[in-house]
Amino acid sequence: MKFLNIDSPLMVFLGKVADLMWVNILTLILCIPIVTAGAAFTAMHYVCLKIVRDEECYITKSYFKSFKENFGQATVLWLLMLLVVLIFIGDFYLILNKLVNLPSWTNMLLLGVALLVMLVMIMIFPVQAKFANPIRGTIKLTTAVAIAQLPRTFAYLVLMVVPFVLGYMFYQVIPIVFLFGFSVPAYVGAMLYNKTFKKIEDRYMEEHPEEQPQEEDDGVRIFSDAPILPDTDEGAKDGDKA
Repeated sequence: MKFLNIDSPLMVFLGKVADLMWVNILTLILCIPIVTAGAAFTAMHYVCLKIVRDEECYITKSYFKSFKENFGQATVLWLLMLLVVLIFIGDFYLILNKLVNLPSWTNMLLLGVALLVMLVMIMIFPVQAKFANPIRGTIKLTTAVAIAQLPRTFAYLVLMVVPFVLGYMFYQVIPIVFLFGFSVPAYVGAMLYNKTFKKIEDRYMEEHPEEQPQEEDDGVRIFSDAPILPDTDEGAKDGDKA
């Protein structure tokens, strides 16, 4: 029975399902204290990208490796994100309750800015997981990636929201959301941004040939403060091919 062979497509698929389930459970547990959520999401994206790239890794060991390495900066980014979200919630509360009178175009502008900020925020932890930058550099690089790959970033945002909308509408789906609600969207998202990350890594290594990845490392972890992105046209062509 070849389909039971450890290298068969069925067994590889089941292995990935088990890995994603475990990653999701780890992420949920480490999000409980709330303040650790940033490091948990970073570790999740770190592992999901390795799974997408078929890189050898021990899931639990790799997860906590990233969690520990990125804890400080990921936590600061997470707290900044919460602050920004609270500001937008406050703004929309004032507008919806007619506590302030603003022109309709101002409301639309605010909505557009909020959407753009949200697109940047969902990419911040994948970037933090892969590239070592100061906080300012991480935000700059994330903004550049999110805008350059806007359709894919938006698709990723939809992927993140769908499981929780389904869980809210159909309670039967809640167990599936509990097991895969974070990790599966992160895995599919890694498939969407993997090519872009590869191009960034390749360009960086071309410009810094002296900086070779360390043994047992997963690629480029040292990065300049200025974003190095593939041309937007290239990204668009790749998007058309996908």
